[in-house]
Amino acid sequence: MLLGRTASGLYWMHRYIERAENMARIVDAGLRMALTRTSDAPAEWSSVVVTSGTEDGFRKKHDVYSASTVSDYLLRDDDNPSSVLSCIEGARSNARMVRTALTREAWESVNEAWMVIKRALASPVPASELPVVLDQIKRETALIRGTFHGTMLRNEIFDFARIGTFIERADNTARILDVKYHLLLPSVSYVGTSLDNYQWESILRSVAAHRSYRWVYDVQYKPVNIADYLMLNGRMPRSLHFCYLNIVENLGYLAEDYGVRHACHDTAGNTLATLKATRSSKSSRTACTNSSPGSSARTTVSASILPKPTTSIESGHASRDPSHLPVSLRPARALRVAAAAASSPDVPGAESHRLAGHS
Repeated sequence: MLLGRTASGLYWMHRYIERAENMARIVDAGLRMALTRTSDAPAEWSSVVVTSGTEDGFRKKHDVYSASTVSDYLLRDDDNPSSVLSCIEGARSNARMVRTALTREAWESVNEAWMVIKRALASPVPASELPVVLDQIKRETALIRGTFHGTMLRNEIFDFARIGTFIERADNTARILDVKYHLLLPSVSYVGTSLDNYQWESILRSVAAHRSYRWVYDVQYKPVNIADYLMLNGRMPRSLHFCYLNIVENLGYLAEDYGVRHACHDTAGNTLATLKATRSSKSSRTACTNSSPGSSARTTVSASILPKPTTSIESGHASRDPSHLPVSLRPARALRVAAAAASSPDVPGAESHRLAGHS
């Protein structure tokens, strides 16, 4: 029987770890693009802030978009709850709370990452040292994930952790596509230009898909292919399809263990079904798309799924009112506390806050 507090700690521990890595990747992509397009570096750093979902918080503290101000805010600012330093602190705090549910190796990997990253971000990082520090962050988070996968029993502890990871990952991918689709290009007239291609390349780099995209498609950056890859490709580990496959799978394991289903199971299942249906619909149009490059079929995948943007910020991390989102992009507050869905400490009569029905 698993304590609700333990389930919540595991869930948030892995959301924070995933968020720390995502922030590092977003900054890394922005750095590459700023170096490539030195004449418009401030615009590139501005797009990094918008993509990270922290624009409001950034503007309260800074007036200039530069490598130093943006990287400092996204990597080490204590006032930014989504900065890498804040995330790794949150991950370690939750790991310490659930330490008895972790293997020794898993706990030590989190604690070691916290020490290494805290030391690396103890002072502002010069632009010349950013690549090294960002690689260090990505390496440490990968070590945590690898140790967890290599040593943990595949039980409800593993399931709650995986749900946290993939909800955070799906949210990140959906937000990046949403920002690109609605905000980054000055106008529709820029579609297909070098600026458009730069932005798509930046998106692929920010989700570690720059090289793997070329394995699946040709070297050209075609928006319809990138949208397909990041939304509907079930083999790409940061695509929405892949994320929801794992969310549904792990929620299913919990339903089997505890003998009960909740609204989050239906939300995740419906989302996955929508993604699969969209994938099937897109495949049936492939011949038409290839024979008529200018046809509306080319935009079916992206235009039919991507939402109209909203601008609310929650806890320093981009969020959108679920009522404004199509189901395919709801990484969802209904799923957010899958851990608490089985048993919330706030439920009257939940003795010891335990998840009932499992021993």
